[in-house]
Amino acid sequence: MNSKIFKKIICIILVFSLIIPLVSCGNSDTKQANEGNQKNEASKNVEVDKKYSSLDDFQLWDKDGNLTTTGRDDTGKNAIISSGKYEASKIGREIIKNGGNAVDAAVAVGFALGLTEPNACGPGGGGFMLIKSSDPNKKPLFINFREKAPSHASPDMWQTVKVKDDKGNEIEKVIGDQKNVGGKASGIPGTVAGLTYALENYGTMSLEEVLKPTIELARKGYTVTTSLSKHINEEYGLLSKYPEAASIYLKDDNGIKVPYEAGDVIQNEGYAKLLEVIAKEGKKGFYEGEVANTIVETINKYGGIFTMEDMKNYEVETMEPIHFNYRGYDIYSSPLPSSGGTIVAEVLNIVEQFNLKDVEFDSPERLHIFADAFSLAYADRGKYMGDTKFVKVPVKGLVSKDYAAKQAAKIKDKAINNPLPDDPWMFEHEDTTHFSVADKEGNMVATTFTINSFFGCKVAVPGYGILMNNEMDDFDVGANHPNSIAGGKTPLSSMSPALLFKDGKPFAAVGTPGGTTIISTIAQIISNLIDYNMSMQEAVDAPRIKGFKEATIQYENRFSEKTIKALTDMGHICKPSDDFDMSFGSVNAVKYENGILQGAGDPRRDGKALGY
Repeated sequence: MNSKIFKKIICIILVFSLIIPLVSCGNSDTKQANEGNQKNEASKNVEVDKKYSSLDDFQLWDKDGNLTTTGRDDTGKNAIISSGKYEASKIGREIIKNGGNAVDAAVAVGFALGLTEPNACGPGGGGFMLIKSSDPNKKPLFINFREKAPSHASPDMWQTVKVKDDKGNEIEKVIGDQKNVGGKASGIPGTVAGLTYALENYGTMSLEEVLKPTIELARKGYTVTTSLSKHINEEYGLLSKYPEAASIYLKDDNGIKVPYEAGDVIQNEGYAKLLEVIAKEGKKGFYEGEVANTIVETINKYGGIFTMEDMKNYEVETMEPIHFNYRGYDIYSSPLPSSGGTIVAEVLNIVEQFNLKDVEFDSPERLHIFADAFSLAYADRGKYMGDTKFVKVPVKGLVSKDYAAKQAAKIKDKAINNPLPDDPWMFEHEDTTHFSVADKEGNMVATTFTINSFFGCKVAVPGYGILMNNEMDDFDVGANHPNSIAGGKTPLSSMSPALLFKDGKPFAAVGTPGGTTIISTIAQIISNLIDYNMSMQEAVDAPRIKGFKEATIQYENRFSEKTIKALTDMGHICKPSDDFDMSFGSVNAVKYENGILQGAGDPRRDGKALGY
């Protein structure tokens, strides 16, 4: 049977299987959903040139549909922009060419990714931005625009049941998918507040100037990549369940909603309309008035607990980043409520106790050191980390060199099978996408932001072309945990944007998506740059490992069989993955090298760097 015909039959079966749940929403809900469909469908009435591609001549996949692993890097004398999408990097470069600085370009890239990488980020989510201006007297600044729990959120908001885990311990488990799908899964979004704050305080251009290219692209349309098509197909059942999302991310095929295929073009008039509101009214245009009202009504229609006051009261927080030193390089990264910077510091502080310069990159010794360092640091993460406005966290102890030495002493010839959190308090007295932008003056921006799971909670905002996050899933279930739910609380994160300096001069900006894998990925990238003197693209391309439980390592299948056998003999359980596996993150990074800016895009997804 023809594969397209088979796919269509499957889609028809899935659509009919969802009719009953949708009818149960009630007549008024169905009417509102239909109105939302009509608003978003209006964006697809414009004919698209069949030869048009927003990727220009960039070859992102081959004739077999596989992502290309070359051509992701670029260099520039004036600036470099590296993001998860070619179109976003191109828009960032355009802003630089028009006289903008790195922050202007970063804000433009952020809103462009919200259009072209909607499965991973957008105005309905939140994140972190790390900025270092070229002024040597100004320290790096961390902008926290992470999502927050609605004011009425509480540990008992989920319906739970008590079950026993693999070790026989009794734990609470959420019934069904209410924690990650639907309105109750969403937190108050922070992306618009964060990006507009950065522009107003550190940029040189107006919102209208930085948003114009993305508004035009939203109307003209962006090309669906093999990665986006894959994610749409994987989430087809849930996207079909929510009409507002289906109207944007599924196409009509003789009356049946089916997934977009690679090479198709998506136009999003709703997103263009939203950005026009933001360009005119700034943050207020999103958090108050018609846009905010539509967000609140739509989220609550699907079981959410948003209020207009929650939206209006959202504020970004500027913070001092985590600062630590690794082999003579100063590194700045995310403070709590992200666990990322602190745990990356702990990992690298442990690794620093070993002389990696005498150890080959593809060696069991190096991978063993990293694997056990991950195990030890992640155990501390699970025990201690939470929003410091609500719980006390021994951050200074966790990043202490003395504590790292104590942890490193536990790494022997055999894998650590059952790592337990240690006691960083005794050292306390001593103290879901990412993009990077840098310019020749030394301005650097590293931003990691997300809607958490692919396509967030699957609820889209009718008329405005965006998806809402499912960040409430990042809270722990039940009370009495550092990361338990509370109204206004920020859930724990692993996002770890990082800026690196050598002798006070800019060296690199790095970051990645990937959930808890972010921490292990960033630690390996930094080591690749410093311990093995790799170029930026070499550091990104190099094979990675991940894993921190029960001595289990997942590895990209480019390490030698000899190395993997030796790790197995040490007691590690080694599980192979694809050569370039997207679950190992998608690093988009920049590096200063002899007066030239190197940009790297990650071939594990759609990343592309563009220089100027």
